Amino acid sequence: MKAAYITAQGGPDVLRVGTLPDPHPGAGEVRIAVQAAALNHLDLWVREGIPGVEVRFPRILGADAVGALEALGPGAGKALRRQPAPTGSGRPLAEGDRVVLNPGLSCGACEFCTRGDSSLCIRYRLLGEHVDGTLAEYVVVPAANVYPAPERLTLEQCAAFPLVYLTAWRMVRVRGRLAPGETVLVHGVGGGVASAALLIAVAAGGRVMATSSSDAKLARAHELGAERTVNYAREDVLAAVRDWTARRGVDLVIDSVGGTTWSLSLDAAVRGGRIVTCGATADSDPPARINRIFWKQVDVLGSTMGNRDDFRAVLECLAAGELTPVVDSVFPLDRTAEALARLESGAQFGKVVVEVAATVEDRRAASAAGRGAEAPEVES
Repeated sequence: MKAAYITAQGGPDVLRVGTLPDPHPGAGEVRIAVQAAALNHLDLWVREGIPGVEVRFPRILGADAVGALEALGPGAGKALRRQPAPTGSGRPLAEGDRVVLNPGLSCGACEFCTRGDSSLCIRYRLLGEHVDGTLAEYVVVPAANVYPAPERLTLEQCAAFPLVYLTAWRMVRVRGRLAPGETVLVHGVGGGVASAALLIAVAAGGRVMATSSSDAKLARAHELGAERTVNYAREDVLAAVRDWTARRGVDLVIDSVGGTTWSLSLDAAVRGGRIVTCGATADSDPPARINRIFWKQVDVLGSTMGNRDDFRAVLECLAAGELTPVVDSVFPLDRTAEALARLESGAQFGKVVVEVAATVEDRRAASAAGRGAEAPEVES
């Protein structure tokens, strides 16, 4: 199969697009013929190296995908029967159905999994980080991780939502407990999680202030429902928050940036407010300002991915038309390096998507013609 993978950790030069062996589903697993995949900052971090995470090479990147359910391993049918049925079909998922993937892999047996908190699993893993990912013609995942793709969405939109919309949903609706009418500060709108958080907050009845250093991104955020936008390159965000909220502060801060935004988040939150963080793209160790936390009685909440209930909730909103993923740009698999460069530049608004596939029939014909090699063959 054709795939985008890294041969070592480092800069853009470690990425290859070439031929790797076709994967085969084991017990309880299914194989997906990938049609489109989306990029995340996770792909850049895996390429560069994440402290404490061991990667075996070649490693196929990519956490998100939409594709056709192509083959079932032993016992996979039982797991599929527990998943939601394709819209209007009245039957379980079956070969040929279009599906999306939950990129979070959990053991299903630890104390956290058994109580429904799969994203806290002691053996939690992510596609494209701990195991091979979705930037390939085929990917194998547990049957429990596939769901029917929302029919109203395009392939690119289906590929765009899983990781970031699941993450943002848990941040805004579950950990952040957003109520209608509450005010929300979203840092760095334009990135995948931030733009998803904006949409989810607006759909929940929240009033959103979005920040960016790009006027074009802020204009887009306003179109998507942001009540107030602030260009942090030339405006004082805290002053804008105080003006917007009559000096009260915001009820909820969504912070995936860290570093330069962390102190601002603490100052911008109302007394008794909530700050939810899912990452630290700028700096993972800013000054804690513990005195500010306890004096204002602020809830500081960590959030990573989401559980199966969260994923189903996002799917229901997408299927009902309450959310529509924002796609920035689409690249073919051969141009994955360009797609990653766009993501790394920070110029995108929404998700950068990679078109992987032809049809399942095309792939089977290619496989029959001998494309399944036993060792990587670098093409570019």
